[in-house]
Amino acid sequence: MFVSIDAFLKYFDAVNRRALRDIGALPPEADGWTPEVAEGEYAWSINTLIGHMAGSRLYFASAYQGAGWISPAPPDVSARDRWRPAIAESAEELHRQLDDTPDAWLERNIPMIDTDGTLSGWRVLMMMLEHDIHHRSQIDTYAGLNGWPVPDIYERSAEKIGGLQDAQREKHS
Repeated sequence: MFVSIDAFLKYFDAVNRRALRDIGALPPEADGWTPEVAEGEYAWSINTLIGHMAGSRLYFASAYQGAGWISPAPPDVSARDRWRPAIAESAEELHRQLDDTPDAWLERNIPMIDTDGTLSGWRVLMMMLEHDIHHRSQIDTYAGLNGWPVPDIYERSAEKIGGLQDAQREKHS
C-alpha cells in the first residue's frame, strides 16, 4: 500500500522506465505486428497495445481524481517512432494530474465503473500499474515468440543468477 502520492509516482517512474526500455528494444519489424490467430484484445497489434497502455494510465488517473472512469482519445502510435513518445507523454500527463493531489486521496473510496462497489484510491493506482505491467509482459512475450530481443528485468538474467547460486550456497551454509 502506498501512503504518499510521491512514493507512488516514484514507483510508477520505475515501471515507466522499464516500459520505455522494452518498447525501445523492439525491432522495426514489430511495427504493425499482430498475432495471427486471435480475437478481440488478444488480436491487437503491438502498436495498439502501446497506445492502450498510454491511454489507460490516464483512464485510471481520471477515476482516481474522482472524474469518472473516462478514457482519453488514444495517442497516435501508428508508427514505431511514435511509441516511446506516446508512453513518455502519458507519464508526463499522469504526473501533471497526480503530483499535487493530497495523500489522503489514497485512502478515499472510488466508485467502480461496473459494480456497486468501491476501491480505495491506492488500489485504483495499483490497478493502473498492474495493467501497465500486464501489457508490457504481453509485448515482451510477442517479442520472445518472434525471436526479438527481450530486455532482462533489472538487467539480470536467470542464467546469470543461476551461475551465482553455488557461491551463495557456500557463503550462507
